[in-house]
Amino acid sequence: MIDHSRVAVIIPTYNHGERISDVVWQVVNLGCSVYVVNDGSTDTTAEILASMDGIMVLEHSLNMGKGEALETGFKAASASCDWAISIDADGQHKPEDVEHLLAAVPDGLRPIVLGARMGVDGEDVLWTSRFGRGFSNFWVWVSGGPLVTDSQSGFRLYPLPEVLGIDVRSRRFQFEVEVLVKAHRTGIPVLEAPVQVVYQKGAERISHFHPWRDFLRNSLTFSRLIAGRIFSIFWRRSR
Repeated sequence: MIDHSRVAVIIPTYNHGERISDVVWQVVNLGCSVYVVNDGSTDTTAEILASMDGIMVLEHSLNMGKGEALETGFKAASASCDWAISIDADGQHKPEDVEHLLAAVPDGLRPIVLGARMGVDGEDVLWTSRFGRGFSNFWVWVSGGPLVTDSQSGFRLYPLPEVLGIDVRSRRFQFEVEVLVKAHRTGIPVLEAPVQVVYQKGAERISHFHPWRDFLRNSLTFSRLIAGRIFSIFWRRSR
């Protein structure tokens, strides 16, 4: 059983002023250490976070990307915690599902646990979201990563300091797929646990994922990972 006092929750945020306070208060009630990384927000996020007690706020002066924000949170949390849970700031996750992620860890293992979102394949979900998830799942596997159902979920349990020892080059959304591939290659188990999702659409949805731009970035990331995998195979065979 994982000791909650050794678990930190990392919330990367960029211009989520309309949602951030609700998300943070729900997470604070879990009893874990909470680190909010303000990744260069230009709205009211900084002011809202400054008014909240019981959290550690880490600031980026400029928007550096979700991957960079997660790394900032991991490094800060690693001084006092063994595990880090990432949760998105847009309100799509149910913080109480943290217990599902922790319960999915077998005794003696230190895996990454993905929160596999239930109900994200319905007809009311944007086709770009459905396509992007399937695209990502397939190419994570082809790149030498694990075969999973929700490689784009931002609700995850990471083992510290193992994740900080993984050489992940991507600094934006692509961090979340690259870390799965690199973890699998280095022998860190990747598991999944079902979690709820609050599907948002229209004006309710706060997302900084741009389908075409980020599909291109994903494609470039996967191309790099696949090329590295092929090179590694040939190098081992030539020895």
